[in-house]
Amino acid sequence: MALFESKFKNSLKTSVPLLDKIMHYIIKRKGKQMRPLFVFLTAKLFNNVNESTYTAASLIELLHTATLVHDDIIDEANFRRGVFSINALWKNKISVLVGDFLLSRGLLLAVENEQYQLLKIMSTAVKEMSEGELLQIEKTRRLDITEEVYFEIIKKKTAALISACCEAGAASTNAHKNDILKMRSFGEKAGIAFQIKDDLFDYTQNPLIGKPTGIDIREKKMTLPLIYTLNNSDKKTRAFIINTIKNDSKNSKKIEQIINIVKEKKGLEYAKNKMELFVNEALKILKEFENNESKSSLINLVEYVVKREK
Repeated sequence: MALFESKFKNSLKTSVPLLDKIMHYIIKRKGKQMRPLFVFLTAKLFNNVNESTYTAASLIELLHTATLVHDDIIDEANFRRGVFSINALWKNKISVLVGDFLLSRGLLLAVENEQYQLLKIMSTAVKEMSEGELLQIEKTRRLDITEEVYFEIIKKKTAALISACCEAGAASTNAHKNDILKMRSFGEKAGIAFQIKDDLFDYTQNPLIGKPTGIDIREKKMTLPLIYTLNNSDKKTRAFIINTIKNDSKNSKKIEQIINIVKEKKGLEYAKNKMELFVNEALKILKEFENNESKSSLINLVEYVVKREK
């Protein structure tokens, strides 16, 4: 990871002073970097971390950072991980161009290193993530998301990137095609579990206010606990939930009522059970590979994803 940090910084170098300043800001506020970890641990599963693996990790991180910059613009978010977002400091026009720069750097990095398989994996992930985001926007307007559509959305929007990490990590080692596909499936299942965990955070206590956040409900996002609750409520309760989300989503008292209904209807337990199901399916795929330190770390990483507190 230390060597990756150095290579990633080099991939962000530019001769444009404003862009260089923003790149330094991005590097300083990096998060947990779980995605590069998935790349390296997958490559180590096949005992072959090489230059292609570092390229794969940089590609993923460039793509992920680009999507975060663009997401903050879409969500009109002024903060990310407790610090100012790019759009808060440099406004939307510059932020869009920064996201485009990061995405193009990823594409060029693959071409410069003649990593065309990695380029295909990354381009597919960008396509899927865009489709997932647009599908969510379309369905949010009508509030008619079924559980089947929900899983289609998160498979594309969230799991596609984790899946690409594991697929790219395996591909960088020239692993057998079947093993690459297995790791892609592993990443997809881990990514789905990751998103369900995020859904559950909306119903857990916010230490600052002592209450659940309800942010997803306010933003009209149909998450798994809410979908399950709507499917298992009487007509009157359904009408109250849908009407509140559509027309009164800023009413804190009503949002709290919805959160309590979700808890009463066992929406959280249902989502947790689904999450555990995907975790178990992901770990089942790992069992097919030989035991080594990397395999143990991948197991720990998946378990961390679903047990984390923030």
